[in-house]
Amino acid sequence: MRLMLAKLLPRSLSGRMTLILVLGLLAAQFASLLLHLQERAAMLAAGHVHPGMPALDALPLRFIWHVSLTLAAVIIVSLIAVRWATKPLQQMASAATAFAHDLDAPALPVSGPTEVRRAAEAFNFMQQRLRQLVVERGRALAAVSHDLRTPLTRMRLRAELVDDPVLQSKLNADIDAMQGMVNSVLAYLRGLEDAEPIQPINMEALLSSIVEDEQALGRQVNLSEAAPGRAAAPYAGKLSVLKRAVTNLIDNAVAHGQNVAVRIEDSATALRVLIEDDGPGIPAGDLVRVTEPFVRLDASRSLDTGGVGLGLAIVRDAAAYHGGTVVLENRDSGGLRAILELPRAR
Repeated sequence: MRLMLAKLLPRSLSGRMTLILVLGLLAAQFASLLLHLQERAAMLAAGHVHPGMPALDALPLRFIWHVSLTLAAVIIVSLIAVRWATKPLQQMASAATAFAHDLDAPALPVSGPTEVRRAAEAFNFMQQRLRQLVVERGRALAAVSHDLRTPLTRMRLRAELVDDPVLQSKLNADIDAMQGMVNSVLAYLRGLEDAEPIQPINMEALLSSIVEDEQALGRQVNLSEAAPGRAAAPYAGKLSVLKRAVTNLIDNAVAHGQNVAVRIEDSATALRVLIEDDGPGIPAGDLVRVTEPFVRLDASRSLDTGGVGLGLAIVRDAAAYHGGTVVLENRDSGGLRAILELPRAR
């Protein structure tokens, strides 16, 4: 019963407030009607009304017009008033959505009733603090990047002075591993803080370029056309972010399979990039968990079998920035299918 009532209620705040006003008006009018009927009963008892007269005929025509016109006026006025009152809330929702995609989004105008003004001021303060924290973190990352890479470079130079070639090779391998960890962590923490503008991207050309680079390394990666004779429409996004996401998905597929197939499925509502491999797949219980930062499924924790566990997390963040999702699923024929879905409208 409660679920049925919840489905019947309007979803918007303006709709619910209008419904409350209309129901209140109807209750008041029905109360007035009951009082009128009681008055008719008293008039009937006093002999002022003929006993055989129908109840509705005893209602004054003016009363019926009064109820109808009042109901229509209240509905119209309540719709206008409620929309005017809830407009600042809609602006706040739009500002929050814009800020989620752009740290430099303009502040929310402080206007409206006192409660709405306070909410707008709190939102603008939160936006300012978050922007400040992001800027400070970017400066810290730049310092960490310099402070970590400098000693690694010195270690590499000193490794060249080692006479034992076996020991020298092991030292260089450790330095390469540390360098890779530093680069991966910095790339993840840096995230989407760059000021790269959103631009129309030819996704087919981008995928073709990435696949050609993979094939140049001797990897079995193939790209299929989205639809013969029809090119996918350009997608509005950040080029470096999407390129990093697709590259990570392909690298993950190559690391666990021999053959990798890449294709695009385009529609008016979303663009989907599908990457399939013939590897062992992922246990069903780990398909979602594996996209979390620093989560790796190999027990050895070797850097040669999957890095530090940030590749899929970077893909997830890149998809979320564009309002999309990344879904991993096991194929019926074996292997893993990664679906990067990017909505056209955000």
